[in-house]
Amino acid sequence: MFRQITPDQELAGLTRMSIAGITCMSFLLGSLCSGIAGYTGMWVSVRANVRVAGAARRSAREALQIALRAGGFSALIVVGMAVLGISVLFSVFCLYFTMGSGGHFTINDVPLLLVGYGFGASFVALFAQLGGGIYTKAADVGADLVGKIEQEIPEDDPRNPAVIADLVGDNVGDCAARGADLFESIGAEIISAMILGGTMARKAGIEDPRGFILFPLVVHTLDLLVSAVGIMSVRGTSWPGSAKSAMDDPYDVLKGGYNISVFLATVGFFATTRYMLFVPSAPQAWMHFMGCGLVGIVTAYMFVLITQYYTDHKFRPVRMVAEASCTGHGTNIIAGVSLGMEATCLPVLTISAAIVSAYWLGHTSGLTDSSGKACGGLFGTAVATMGMLSTAAYVLTMDVFGPIADNAGGIVEMSDQPESVREITDELDAVGNTTKATTKGYAIGSAALASFLLFSAYMDEVSSFTSTPFTQVDIAIPEVFVGGLLGSMLVYLFSAWACMAVGKSAQEVVNEVRRQFIERPGIMTHREKPDYARCVSIVAESALREMIKPGILAVGAPCAIGVVFRLVGKMTGVPLLGAKVVASMLMFATVSGILLALFLNTSGGAWDNAKKYVETGAHGGKGSEAHKASITGDTVGDPFKDTAGPSLHVLIKMLATITLVMAPLFLD
Repeated sequence: MFRQITPDQELAGLTRMSIAGITCMSFLLGSLCSGIAGYTGMWVSVRANVRVAGAARRSAREALQIALRAGGFSALIVVGMAVLGISVLFSVFCLYFTMGSGGHFTINDVPLLLVGYGFGASFVALFAQLGGGIYTKAADVGADLVGKIEQEIPEDDPRNPAVIADLVGDNVGDCAARGADLFESIGAEIISAMILGGTMARKAGIEDPRGFILFPLVVHTLDLLVSAVGIMSVRGTSWPGSAKSAMDDPYDVLKGGYNISVFLATVGFFATTRYMLFVPSAPQAWMHFMGCGLVGIVTAYMFVLITQYYTDHKFRPVRMVAEASCTGHGTNIIAGVSLGMEATCLPVLTISAAIVSAYWLGHTSGLTDSSGKACGGLFGTAVATMGMLSTAAYVLTMDVFGPIADNAGGIVEMSDQPESVREITDELDAVGNTTKATTKGYAIGSAALASFLLFSAYMDEVSSFTSTPFTQVDIAIPEVFVGGLLGSMLVYLFSAWACMAVGKSAQEVVNEVRRQFIERPGIMTHREKPDYARCVSIVAESALREMIKPGILAVGAPCAIGVVFRLVGKMTGVPLLGAKVVASMLMFATVSGILLALFLNTSGGAWDNAKKYVETGAHGGKGSEAHKASITGDTVGDPFKDTAGPSLHVLIKMLATITLVMAPLFLD
């Protein structure tokens, strides 16, 4: 109701009431689709893990295939829901608003009506990721500290009262939350790319802009096809004539399917750009945009390789952390923190190169506005983001594979299967840790590019509302610089509250598990059964309670900053001060969030796999002092990689989406 409307919307007969209704409807649909996407991931996982455990009794390759295909089903639903929801909304709005508007409201203006959908997806994803992360890591930390270190019982031992809460948490935090996270990434990228495509088409005077506006939807429909082929290419047995055994390196097998998806995505991108982005006035433009797509595809592949290097125990960084465990808990922590800081370098260089390369490829495409100024640069970055997310379904498949394999290992341990079966699930679980870390790296890379697009879309929207160019943000203005500081502070305060929430919840779990071991001594001798339900209840209640404070901060802070500085600008006579301060906050928060998320995700993943490496027998194996030190590192890394880090992916995109939706509140 407080939103202003653009001049074009006013001429088309739209009122504030109608815009409010459209935004509300889009928000509800985005929330619903995001919730369905997250629920689907969890629904599939809890039904697939027992099948994977059964398959592990027969062969490692069959267990891998079942886990991957189960993850693939979930991933295809997530991407499909994103494409379907936006397609339905876009079609309805086109039919309803562009017909009978007298030409005042065109197809170029429709994407601006979709921003509520992105906000709804972000809203649900934030609470799914934050609440799910608190749930799973509180249970995990409590189970490890008391079970492994104090009682010296194996992981997933049925005598541990927190073991069921831990296994449930894998589904809540990794399947449901990551599904909602990538759903929100894809939705935000599609909407922002559609907005930029429509804006560029208008500036360039393109008569039929449908190709540029619908291009993101076609690319992600293509994603469904190429990812499905990649998933089905992973067989339950080794290829005929293969010299390798059935126990091939699982990560190499998964990456083989990813390579197939990448190749098919490249071919499909070539055909799609030629068909949809060909412009007679600039016949070479589609080739430039094809280059932008290749930049995105290469960026995604680079993120996969970089994350594997820093989180897989076959490489030096993780083995360095494991070696540091030999000299104590403190040196393990120091090694993990330093590794996480180092791991920000290569991803930032990759993102930077991708943004600059894609922008200049688009800028030199030959598309110009009425004054002869090149106008394809921002759309070039949008195409690069689409290229990066063109295999999102397969990457999400590898992520959901992780918790399915982890739960299968728990089922094998609790059902007292032979050690050979547990070895298979342990290897799949270790690979699952790497694939989960890969997805987090992929998610933060896509979040960085999507946030850049959303920031550009925000500036375009401000220009549309004010009918004045809004293309630069001057941080030499004191209030604008303060907005940047507040944005950076917001990221760190949010992360602190997220980690603190895990710590408080874990303390409750630790106390409960200790109480049960003391009051029920028969648990250790299998004469008494632990009260699993009590630990599940503790982490569920704690997650719901503790996610409120950081959630309110994420939603309320950008609105409060924009409104306060709008009033300051009104009193001091500085035009558009609220919009400028919010833009500065968004820039600084995005930069700080990317770096902090990279640090948290990578260090946490490295600590986890360093523990797995020690448990394979390195540095004394299970029960050694190095093992206990590695458990401490893993415990510290748990809220890093599964709560605060992934929540930052959603936070930086949600800040951009909120500013896009609430932009009229910040204007004079």
